[in-house]
Amino acid sequence: MNIALIAHDSKKELMVQFCIAYCGILSRHNLCATGTTGKLVAQATGLDITRYMSGSQGGDQQISARISCNEIDLLLFFRDPLRPKPHEPNEINLLRLCDVHNIPVATAEALIHALERGDLDWRTIVNPV
Repeated sequence: MNIALIAHDSKKELMVQFCIAYCGILSRHNLCATGTTGKLVAQATGLDITRYMSGSQGGDQQISARISCNEIDLLLFFRDPLRPKPHEPNEINLLRLCDVHNIPVATAEALIHALERGDLDWRTIVNPV
């Protein structure tokens, strides 16, 4: 699966800890992330992560483009709903694209356990053979 990682500044440490805890599962998939998040996670875990620009410089839009092209299967997005963000409209678009393309966005821990169990084969759910 192709998994995208995005975390607001106040949630980056939580993302790093999450990826450390689930490194074994994540290592079996193709990962991409916005710039700083990808850098921090890669440094802490040794995971191979394709890094885009930081979110404020358009990294979330780069991931949105991959979602639009059906190149992302799962988004792990650690959001801070309490602090205003200067690029909030991009996040709304990102989440809308996930809805349009049936990309799961939910509690990260729920998604990672479903991924580990093999419950997340969205290609066959969305496009049954």
